[in-house]
Amino acid sequence: MDDRNKPTLMLNVTDIACERGDRLLFSGLSFTLQPREILQIAGDNGAGKTSLLRLLAGLAQPGAGQILWQGEPVSRQREAWHGQLLWLGHRVGIKGIMTADENLRFYHPGRTLNQRWQALEQVDLVGYEETPVAQLSAGQQRRVALARLWLTRARLWILDEPFTALDKTGVETLTRHIEQHVLQGGTVIMTTHQPLRPLDVPLRTLLLSENGAPPLC
Repeated sequence: MDDRNKPTLMLNVTDIACERGDRLLFSGLSFTLQPREILQIAGDNGAGKTSLLRLLAGLAQPGAGQILWQGEPVSRQREAWHGQLLWLGHRVGIKGIMTADENLRFYHPGRTLNQRWQALEQVDLVGYEETPVAQLSAGQQRRVALARLWLTRARLWILDEPFTALDKTGVETLTRHIEQHVLQGGTVIMTTHQPLRPLDVPLRTLLLSENGAPPLC
């Protein structure tokens, strides 16, 4: 059975705050995210969207409050938490000395060669499977990272501007894949400057304010 179809997982964020330097980005942020939902984090530049995603991914600690996964603080179950999520940030997190296929094999050793190359096909990288990533453009490197979304078994995806460097067809392909993941019981938290078309799955928007006021959801 696909891990994403197992019953209930839940993310609870309770009264968290985030500071950057001497500046309060946000405080009093609380929400619960259920399976089969997408949460879009919105707000102006500097409002703390990426900072929030990094907190949720466990890459930083909130200044106050807590983040719970299935009722337990993520800080107490880091291995299990990281095993349940896939984080794709601005930094693509791939190794330039390795080929596109080798990068996917590194992150997803259980996937076959055919599965890896099919994933690269989904992000329009046919013919680049054995090209060292350092020789690819910045946009192509980002698409290598996005190909992981076709290989991962993670139930929670945290995506920072996933549509960057994609053309209209690529945006639609990725949007459909995100919808499929959610329909199969997955959960997505994402930022995007691009307007989303009407989706076939529940979508909520969390609006961060520049002045650190409580977010609107």
